[in-house]
Amino acid sequence: MTNPGILIRNTRIAADLTERGADIASAPATDLRIDGGRIVERGTGLEAREGERVIDAAGLVALTGLVDLHTHLREPGFEQSETVLTGTRAAAAGGFTSVFAMANTLPVQDTAGVVEQVKALGDAAGYATVRPIGAVTEDLAGERLSEIGAMAQSRAQVRVFSDDGKCVHDPLLMRRALEYVSTFDGVIAQHAQDPRLTEGAQMNEGPLSSELGLKGWPAVAEESIIARDALLAEHTGARLHVCHLSTAGSVEVVRWAKARGIRITAEVTPHHLILTEDLVRSYDPRYKVNPPLRREEDVRALRAAVADGVIDIIATDHAPHPVEAKECEWDAAAFGMVGLESALPIAILTLIREGHASWAELETLLSHRPAEIGRLEGAPEALVEGAVADLVLVDPSGSSEFDLDRLRGQSINSPYLGMEVPGRVAFTVRHGYLTLDDGELVPAEDVAAAAASTAVTAGVEQ
Repeated sequence: MTNPGILIRNTRIAADLTERGADIASAPATDLRIDGGRIVERGTGLEAREGERVIDAAGLVALTGLVDLHTHLREPGFEQSETVLTGTRAAAAGGFTSVFAMANTLPVQDTAGVVEQVKALGDAAGYATVRPIGAVTEDLAGERLSEIGAMAQSRAQVRVFSDDGKCVHDPLLMRRALEYVSTFDGVIAQHAQDPRLTEGAQMNEGPLSSELGLKGWPAVAEESIIARDALLAEHTGARLHVCHLSTAGSVEVVRWAKARGIRITAEVTPHHLILTEDLVRSYDPRYKVNPPLRREEDVRALRAAVADGVIDIIATDHAPHPVEAKECEWDAAAFGMVGLESALPIAILTLIREGHASWAELETLLSHRPAEIGRLEGAPEALVEGAVADLVLVDPSGSSEFDLDRLRGQSINSPYLGMEVPGRVAFTVRHGYLTLDDGELVPAEDVAAAAASTAVTAGVEQ
């Protein structure tokens, strides 16, 4: 079996839309021909070939496939929340063609065997390229380093290591981890949360937490860890990545570190770009997340930091939970929100429509830069002839209610249900075959067969 070719007509290429606030019609209409897992022709007025699928993409914007550096796929161990298959289906629905799977599974992704298992599950499913993130410490316990070298040398070729959900709090362990990954150009992705300053914390610390009687989570608990780790990264010469940065103070710490030439990058989640602590007044556990929703001032600072380049990428921190973990009292509820399907609409709302980013810059935030930080081999740098055909076609016009029908994973703990959001992910193409077709997921058996065929016929990196 070989995959039929695809001809995309009259799309606008995000990389051509470099001015903030520019109308998409200001970019030239472009045709893309896809065959054998790659873009084989780019131009205008391309004629369809026999058997080729033709997509009329007039009014749609084409971006290179989105890359999420921070996804929780839960498998192995927590399949009641998500599996690699269901999580990558959610990714395809959101326009993502690659995801980095966090290590807090059961067993933890702290050995070569476990990360290879997760990669294999992603390869078999075919909806997205899955790259496992290795744990920094054994069992996420923060006591001994994990099998970092073995995971790096495994078939999974792990380059990102994180104890996300827990902070690598011991400074000596953190230093040793940074030194270790620097030998093969890896990166430590730190969950910046001082555990002593956040014991029992339930929401952002401030007047509202006092009013609601909930234990507060101070901004300094995040900012102090980022400052310490930035200095350790400077000392070791290693790469440091800050997960889900959430405060105005953290922005200034990262800005300072970059000015010193420290090899530091930072991510922000879509929910920290739009939601504030005021939502906690409802005691709705959908808004309970780690790090917590912050003040309006923090939201504004984060958007500005994206606009001026202090924040490098947007990452979802997609954190699915079963219904019983969220439909309960606030104190007992789990931390986390699903975010793969909503990331692009929220980014359009908070960045494109507010003038904080151009379409070309949004593509960098959601695709090129996360791929670079994660050292993702085979990720296309541009939609040009010869590139791997990983791309998403987005309809930026109009708005609609974000409802349960938009959620394609296994869990429904989205904070956006009932919210009017702009844009629609129309088509997702991964390695030259459709995973999302005019808003509908392609059946799992068809995607798996296409993935296997493309890998064999084109030598596309799995």
